[in-house]
Amino acid sequence: MTRLHRTRLLFGDTGVQKLKAATVMVVGCGAVGSFAIEALARSGVGHLIVVDFDSVEESNINRQLFALDSTVGQKKVLVAKQRIHDINPEIVVDALDVFFDENTELSIQPDFIIDAIDTVESKVALYKWASSHNVPIISSMGAASKTDISLIKIAPLSRTSVCPLASRVRRLVREANLSDIPVVYSTQSPRPVTGHAKNLGSVITVTGTFGLTMANYVISKIIQDI
Repeated sequence: MTRLHRTRLLFGDTGVQKLKAATVMVVGCGAVGSFAIEALARSGVGHLIVVDFDSVEESNINRQLFALDSTVGQKKVLVAKQRIHDINPEIVVDALDVFFDENTELSIQPDFIIDAIDTVESKVALYKWASSHNVPIISSMGAASKTDISLIKIAPLSRTSVCPLASRVRRLVREANLSDIPVVYSTQSPRPVTGHAKNLGSVITVTGTFGLTMANYVISKIIQDI
């Protein structure tokens, strides 16, 4: 396939076939998840499961790949599915318009999970699901209020520092007696919140790097041992 010619030059036929045979679930299709999905689709992952309950808003446009003037008001998972098929119509896409929590039931068994959820409780619920179904997972910690992409790292959750979100998640993971997991996080101290803003500021260069870093980690795991 011509569209994967450069990927094949890098990973060979075996690597391309491994990617095509893989199923990856991305939970959260926003600032971080959209870039992870884009990278997986363009790298030739054959089956993508995209999970999100939200719709595109105008305020998403500064940092979310699926957010365009033409997609405002549309469900993120449906925009994601259409974009994936525009990249490669052969990719199997399951678009699940659900809010992931402890009551979520999925009949699909992915090979890998990328967590790009904002809500702490939903993150832990996803970790529990992944653990009970024996599916490896990588999770995004806080990308908001950060500006320096050189300080973005991958480490076990237990070894993270500085990130307030990681601290909260780490405590809940210990309380639930869950295994340690790899996470993408930043060692940059969050910038102070200005005024009385309810939401944290964020920039696409950082959130996108979080998503691409997780996608790269998953791709490396899929094609390992070739």
